[in-house]
Amino acid sequence: MNQILFFSLSALTLLTAFFVVFTKNPMYSVLALIACFFTIAGHYIMLSAQFLAIVHLIVYAGAIMVLFLFTIMLFRPVAVVWWLESSVLET
Repeated sequence: MNQILFFSLSALTLLTAFFVVFTKNPMYSVLALIACFFTIAGHYIMLSAQFLAIVHLIVYAGAIMVLFLFTIMLFRPVAVVWWLESSVLET
């Protein structure tokens, strides 16, 4: 049971990490990074380090990623505006 959980968490961690790197929309990248942090916290829980998992979620997924998300939403970089305009024009 532990091996199945470990390999599924590892596969999900790698999948979300690749999604962070290769996606073009920064909003999706931040959300995938938050999911990656949750799967890493799952690894910590499997190692019986519950305190480290909770601190990891509070500090990274709870604070830093929310700040990244708000920064992207408020400032809307030029690349995001260009991507949104080009995708609207194509449809």
